[in-house]
Amino acid sequence: MHIGIRKGIRGRWGLFILLLVFLWPVLALALSASQVFEQVKDSVVVVKALNRQGKQVGLGSGVVLPSGEVATNHHVATAGERLQVGTRGRYVPAFLLASDPERDLALLLAPGLAATPARLGRAGGLKVGDKVFAVGAPYGLELSLSEGIVSQLRGGPPPLIQTTAPISPGSSGGGLFNKRGELVGLTTFYLKGGQGLNFALPVEFLTELAASQRSRPPARAAPVTPPGPAASGDWENQAAALLKSQDWHGLLAHCRRWIQAQPENASAYVNLGIAYHFLGRNQEAVEAYREAVRLKPDHAEAWCYLGGSYSDLGRWQEAVEAWREAVRLKPDFAAAWIGLGDSYSKLGRWQEAVEACREAVRLKPDYADAWNNLAIAYALSGNRSAALEAVKELRRHDPQKADELFNLIMKP
Repeated sequence: MHIGIRKGIRGRWGLFILLLVFLWPVLALALSASQVFEQVKDSVVVVKALNRQGKQVGLGSGVVLPSGEVATNHHVATAGERLQVGTRGRYVPAFLLASDPERDLALLLAPGLAATPARLGRAGGLKVGDKVFAVGAPYGLELSLSEGIVSQLRGGPPPLIQTTAPISPGSSGGGLFNKRGELVGLTTFYLKGGQGLNFALPVEFLTELAASQRSRPPARAAPVTPPGPAASGDWENQAAALLKSQDWHGLLAHCRRWIQAQPENASAYVNLGIAYHFLGRNQEAVEAYREAVRLKPDHAEAWCYLGGSYSDLGRWQEAVEAWREAVRLKPDFAAAWIGLGDSYSKLGRWQEAVEACREAVRLKPDYADAWNNLAIAYALSGNRSAALEAVKELRRHDPQKADELFNLIMKP
């Protein structure tokens, strides 16, 4: 009798141990809410959209991917004219790398961001009833966690994830994580008045967008082979070749790769700004040049280009400040002096405009645009005789422009 009991006990314990051996990996991978939060808290960031004056006009969340790019919603990334990404109150400028408006997805480049990439899972591996955790920044409150389950998987593959984990304003673009702390979706919207109707885009959409961005060819084929990541001179040479061929889309793609390889290289941002400028994306050009002068405050050319982009946007006072910094760093920079004179004219500061243009023609006597702007500044300041003298000099370099300006000045 006792022998039978002992055999039964040993049998039950043996079965329990056998089950434990097989189930332990699954049990070990299932994390508590606090453990998931601890694992992902350095991967979720705040995304701020700013207007041209630097005022916040939009707020959302983002998740850092293994590639180093920041994933967020398209509507978050396009809510303003400038972007900042950060965590724990420390923000860096960010640039739109790729977007998919139909799926409401965007990838951002945020060099210098101090964050840990998330581990990727699969929305295709989820089942209704699985526990999930949404982590984002509702109302700008960093790193808030909400817990729920997968209430439905819609469409696909991969499916749109419906979840009971609450998604609040400001959490758009945040992460939806599974019980192993893997990113399975990007929180995107919720239906007001619909309890539990919260949705997340599958992480597979992000990997598709990232892959399409990396495989997308430039508008025209680059005439040289892409350089290796360690050779700064090769990056410079490639950019110079693209500039020469005026391949602005190619230059843009090249500079994005360059910045990923060398995020502290000011020249990469200068070339990025040039690409944005010629593509008509002036606000993004401003952000690129601003990052260049942050990295290298004595970069006179970057200040000059920044002044030009501010002028393109009609931001004349900011243009003046950038041009003045350029000529302070490089007093013989004729192009910066003429830009400074033009911006002074736009502000109605005629005497300062005259002085800047006079310096430009002193440095470069054959500079037709400088003589043209000097004549205009003199005329607007009321000094017609000096304006006509400048027109006379202009005629030596550009007779047609001189005749047009002469008629304008002499018009009663």
